[in-house]
Amino acid sequence: MNVQTTFIKDLKVIFPDVFKDKRGFFFESWNIKKYSQFGITENFVQDNHSKSSKGILRGLHLQTKNSQAKLVRVVNGAVLDVVVDLRKTSKTFGNYFSIKLSSEENNQLFIPQGFAHGFLTLTEEVDFLYKTSDYYYPEYEETLIWNDKEINIDWGLNNLHPIISDKDLNGKSFEQIKKII
Repeated sequence: MNVQTTFIKDLKVIFPDVFKDKRGFFFESWNIKKYSQFGITENFVQDNHSKSSKGILRGLHLQTKNSQAKLVRVVNGAVLDVVVDLRKTSKTFGNYFSIKLSSEENNQLFIPQGFAHGFLTLTEEVDFLYKTSDYYYPEYEETLIWNDKEINIDWGLNNLHPIISDKDLNGKSFEQIKKII
């Protein structure tokens, strides 16, 4: 297993050991003993699965209470996965990190508590899985607007218009989010 650190403290990219042969492949997508060697010791309590077609943008979601650490991966297709550091005491507060996650690479992203998270689908069909360290509480959910001018995320859209839910289109600016976190 190869774990890479990022410029954002505690945010990690994971490349599991994948064993391939003529039948297909096998890898451990979660093993607390192995992952804890790299500082990932969360007690994941919920697994989520989303399915999307090409050009869907989901997020950027966060919970103001009961914040969730996440371990995310794509089991079919590819996404541009984006996180924004919303930990007020972090040196990278307000910075974003993006990475292509794909079923071809089998790579994963570990997202600590205190981040907004979203993704843009890059292939015709995407199955996206994520483990969370706390349950989903809709009353604490907020959305950071995907195209906030201050954060200025490069989604690589090249004048394409993603498909976004009404809820996500009505997300709050970074300035508004800072006042409620």
